[in-house]
Amino acid sequence: MLDDISEAVLAREEVVKYLRGGYGESGDQARERVCAYLDEMRTTQRHSIYRALQHPLYPILRKIERIPEQLHHVKEAARSHRIVYASNHRSHTDYLVEPLVLDDNGVRPPLIAAGINLFGGPLGLIHRHVTGAIPIRRNTKDPGYLITLKAYVAEILQKHDLFFYPEGGRSYSGEIKAAKTGLIHAALTAERPDLVVIPAAIAYDLVLEDHILARQRVKKRQRTFARELAEMVRYAVGYRSRAFVTFGTPIPVGGIDPQSRSDVLDLTRLIRVRIGALCKVLPTAIFAAAMRPSITRRDLEERIDRLIEELAARHANLGVTSGRQAIDEAAEPLEARGIIVAERSRFRVRERSVLRYYARSIEHLLVTPGRTH
Repeated sequence: MLDDISEAVLAREEVVKYLRGGYGESGDQARERVCAYLDEMRTTQRHSIYRALQHPLYPILRKIERIPEQLHHVKEAARSHRIVYASNHRSHTDYLVEPLVLDDNGVRPPLIAAGINLFGGPLGLIHRHVTGAIPIRRNTKDPGYLITLKAYVAEILQKHDLFFYPEGGRSYSGEIKAAKTGLIHAALTAERPDLVVIPAAIAYDLVLEDHILARQRVKKRQRTFARELAEMVRYAVGYRSRAFVTFGTPIPVGGIDPQSRSDVLDLTRLIRVRIGALCKVLPTAIFAAAMRPSITRRDLEERIDRLIEELAARHANLGVTSGRQAIDEAAEPLEARGIIVAERSRFRVRERSVLRYYARSIEHLLVTPGRTH
């Protein structure tokens, strides 16, 4: 039996057109395919249960201090708007940290668009039946799936806010990746005049999967979440970090034509630029950006001071004010993580790929980005 959202999806013009056939399959085959995808996407948010639930990743989550910034943008928009949150994507913990920041501050919970690899086992049941996560098949070119997904997102937005990651997956290189247009276009087809996009940026002192991501640099294949979770648990030993979640000024999108490819692309680029500008510049990132293969503390401090001046001139969201502060706060955790080695008054790189991963996280804010180590 179809629920209200599924019935609304099947009644949408683009879905009705697909169900007539013409994509190499009969109308019955098309309907069977669409209904199967709808069953896969169907999600339920039982927020009271979620708040009371001890999440399977709680032993890791409790090691991350959640620090919100500019929440007034969200609270004001929530009074009279439907909201789509668009964030950069650093870690699997993003799915937990960012919605919990909203929950901590009494903001209504959005549904979350998450990679389908997160939906196996007990965690998948929690995502599907408690947290309200929508499984997304990334990189698929099946027209039946893409039409169904966009229609489903458009109908979801009639009742719920949505949180998603325009990059698609996590950044394996550390930089903010190019944004994809699929879910942004889907949100626009909801045709809600009260719809706004709130850009958000998350930044960690230390990313839990830093070694795993940095050594690959580029995602080569999709691994099972169970394997990734085992690796995360391994790197969680001794792990502590702050997570800054910064929200930006809402972007009204009610008047944008979803059928105009140029309008959708312009909006996508604007969202990416806004997310990049919000990223918190933390001591570990600026330490990494200024670091050389081997450098004295004094020289490193001077290099960081120059970078801070450049970033301040560009109105970056600075979380550090001096080279001395950056070294005092970043050197110890980076050394404990096995990324650098401190020898008296000199620092040496131990894990170059991981250090570059952190440096690239603020490259987009610098006038002259490039390798410094």
